[in-house]
Amino acid sequence: MATSIKVSNISCTAKSGEVDERVHSGVGEVIELKKPFSRLTILSLTVVLMATWEAFSGTMAAGLVSGGPVSLVYGYLLAVVDSTATAASLSEMVSIYPTAGGQYHFTARFAPERTFGWVSFTASAPYLSASMLQGLLVLTRETYQPQRWHVSLIYWALVGLAAVLNVWGTRLLSLVETISLFSHLVGFVAILIAEWVCALAKHDGHFVFTTFINSTGWSTDGLVWCLGMLSSCYVLTGYDGAIHLCEEMAKPTTTVPYCMLGSLAINGILGFVFLVTFLFCMEDMESALETATGYPIIEIFRSTTRSSAASCVMTAVFIITAWLATIALLASTSRMVWSLARDKALPFPAYLSHVDDHTHLPTRSILATTGLLVLFGLINIGSTTAFNAILSLAVLELHVSYVVPIIFFLWHRNCLPQSLQTGPWSLGRGEIIVNIVAIVYLCFTSIFMVFPAYRPVTPSNMNYAPLIFGAVLLWSGGFWLWRGRKEYDGPVVVLADG
Repeated sequence: MATSIKVSNISCTAKSGEVDERVHSGVGEVIELKKPFSRLTILSLTVVLMATWEAFSGTMAAGLVSGGPVSLVYGYLLAVVDSTATAASLSEMVSIYPTAGGQYHFTARFAPERTFGWVSFTASAPYLSASMLQGLLVLTRETYQPQRWHVSLIYWALVGLAAVLNVWGTRLLSLVETISLFSHLVGFVAILIAEWVCALAKHDGHFVFTTFINSTGWSTDGLVWCLGMLSSCYVLTGYDGAIHLCEEMAKPTTTVPYCMLGSLAINGILGFVFLVTFLFCMEDMESALETATGYPIIEIFRSTTRSSAASCVMTAVFIITAWLATIALLASTSRMVWSLARDKALPFPAYLSHVDDHTHLPTRSILATTGLLVLFGLINIGSTTAFNAILSLAVLELHVSYVVPIIFFLWHRNCLPQSLQTGPWSLGRGEIIVNIVAIVYLCFTSIFMVFPAYRPVTPSNMNYAPLIFGAVLLWSGGFWLWRGRKEYDGPVVVLADG
């Protein structure tokens, strides 16, 4: 039998016989879900969810014209270091409060815009698969005329398959994620070998490490370099996906930090090797950027192997991995939606927070998240520019969701140290420096995420992300004034006996 109490304005629920090892110093989340995920499963899920080297296929073009190799290489190294500082800061917080709500529980606010950021981030994976598949049709079928609705149909099919597996194939989810990690690593090795062996004309180290390119129209090279660095920011985002599944694993206070930092280490190394390899092996950059397929990586594969068939096989690795990432993203995002609804921080909380009695899954949250993804596909049919604006918004919102709790955590650490709990995973003496590095990086990159990528600015190349971000903030504020402030008392937590 559950009892509800309040401690420091936090709504708390204690369930007899359901106290979990996650409850640290007497506080932890309401336990409603099963725990089917092992540490290996969560690590596999987070690594594939990020899919750093595969995601470069969608962001490399922007980096090549915004600073070129110099921006890509050194911007990537800087992003890896700073992303690690961010992940370490979040890891310390989740070690204290392991909840599916993640960052929003750390701040007890910012829930609505945070949710939209993860949903739009989830949409990027199936869209990458769908649009790359269309790119292969352009490559192999001269008579094919690409249409936006073709991509949306493929996108819907991929989202639907991911939803089916999340709802009815949950017993296979652990196996699928482990296989995904295997394919992520094997595909990486196979593609790198093919590139180094097949590329006839390779660039030298001078091109890879010292060449700066500015084809954006911006006159300030420093600004252009920063815009190019954003290509790396996107591919190194999403490590917090492990946080939103912490209520479905054993010992999340140590497992989540291990998986977040482990996924960054694995993807950070693979991403750098992949990036340097393709800068060395890219024979004709102009042809790659102007390819009709829409993806320079497809043209690079074709030119190095001199075979469209080989290019299709190699690109298939990206398509498959992006779909596998969709499964992981949907699982993580739906748990966050469920956690928010459970705390009455979203509309229709009773409906969205429901847990199926048979499967013990937040089925309604999974289907609601799927429904939002389907709506995004409709937006793409109307305007690819609008759809891309939503996708680009994801990284901005995620960075904001990272920096807000870290700022409050740093403030709490310095102003109220006596009341700050410590978890089993801690940064130790370097905690303040790590927090500051993360805050500076997140604020710095967020500034450039609102800049247009090209000049002169036109309706087709305008960066609409800040406009949508402002609209989401207005919606969030409106929902809070209308309903949230009346119903939301803070995260629902468990108090352990004694």
